[in-house]
Amino acid sequence: MKVTDYSKIANKYEKNQYRLENVQYDNDLREYIDKNPKSVYQVLDLACGTGIYLDKQIKFFNNFNIDWNGLDASEEMLNKAKEKVENASIINGLAENMPYEDEKFDYISNNYAFHHFINKEQSLNEVYRVLKKNSVYKLYNIAIHDMKQWWVYHYFPTAYYEDLKRFWEKEVIFNGLSIRGFKVNIQIQYRLERIKLSDYIANAENRDISILTLINDQDYQDGLKKMRYELEINPDKTITNDFAEMICIAKKI
Repeated sequence: MKVTDYSKIANKYEKNQYRLENVQYDNDLREYIDKNPKSVYQVLDLACGTGIYLDKQIKFFNNFNIDWNGLDASEEMLNKAKEKVENASIINGLAENMPYEDEKFDYISNNYAFHHFINKEQSLNEVYRVLKKNSVYKLYNIAIHDMKQWWVYHYFPTAYYEDLKRFWEKEVIFNGLSIRGFKVNIQIQYRLERIKLSDYIANAENRDISILTLINDQDYQDGLKKMRYELEINPDKTITNDFAEMICIAKKI
């Protein structure tokens, strides 16, 4: 499995507006708080990247007593996070070997990152270890097996085959968490739509999407050339695009 070098894309990571717009109020965290009254909550954003989730949730939940934590493997991404995130403990580390004591956290968010973990089995062991009983692990990611017509795969077809090496199917995630002692609920949010190619060309040119950094340069340039050519012929070009997101809520029992 190839690994994304985030040191090369940290400076342009947030130029993709989708990343900023997609992070909304974490209703699952609020539900956990409402059902589990405590004097203070320990929350970890696992693979926190540039701190987009932390930055927004700290503002959303400013009336709650929460100790916010962020962990990421990339020092460059963490440097970006520390520029904007206040009142959080942000440290460098691996999901496979978290530098936290047993049963520290009430809630762990893990957004768009599980596919990057080299040893996913050990990462789940660690998630279980650092969570308190009756606490929640929320894994949020794209579901590539349900979105073969995604625009990225349409123009960069080798990307799909690379992603198959990185992404677990939902059944594997469900079983992996269940056998460790989690009560698991997985939902897939799917949409099929027509999109304007002009709305996505900038994201391709920015090459900040992790999978585009893993395909070879020739495949990348061929796909980009095709996008540009089709837009030159028809600036209003549209294509069929499907997109699926997985929301996995796992409660440690």
